[in-house]
Amino acid sequence: MSTLDHVRAHWAGIQPNSPIYNLFFSDIRVVSAVSSEAAPDKRGRVLARLPVAPIHVNSKQILHGAVSAALIDWAGGMAIAAASGTDKTGVSVDIHISYVSAARAGDELEIEAWVSRVGKQLAYTNIEIRRRGNAGADDGAPTHGPVVAMGTHTNLLDGVFVALVALLQDVLLDSIDT
Repeated sequence: MSTLDHVRAHWAGIQPNSPIYNLFFSDIRVVSAVSSEAAPDKRGRVLARLPVAPIHVNSKQILHGAVSAALIDWAGGMAIAAASGTDKTGVSVDIHISYVSAARAGDELEIEAWVSRVGKQLAYTNIEIRRRGNAGADDGAPTHGPVVAMGTHTNLLDGVFVALVALLQDVLLDSIDT
């Protein structure tokens, strides 16, 4: 299976089980994915595109920061899937975002994510969210339009620690609900 097919299959497997991803990203398209083995200098790189819809914007009619944050979370996981060739992308332990410019409903976003380092327990990714530029077609090549947001995403990979973090997240969420 190609890296692109693997990442698309990984996305198809998690989308129905993630209400937030399903709500915001039902129209996202993964257009290219490269593994670390195929291109060591690229270390797991994914390119996706998402048309900005009214559900994605805030009261000022520009891309909502929460959507950008969710995109950084999503894209970091997809880059880890591309780099590792597995469906084990871990859990988020740190996300940083810089909001640079705006996107509006009708724009198309280009989301590019790559793995900068994978250790025994942590994976570090970088993500750029851009308005899609005019250059390039639907061939999977980035168009490098204006940057809307950029961020980093760190995931905890180790199985025992992942299970513990997931349990703690569930306990915290349950305590918020009650």
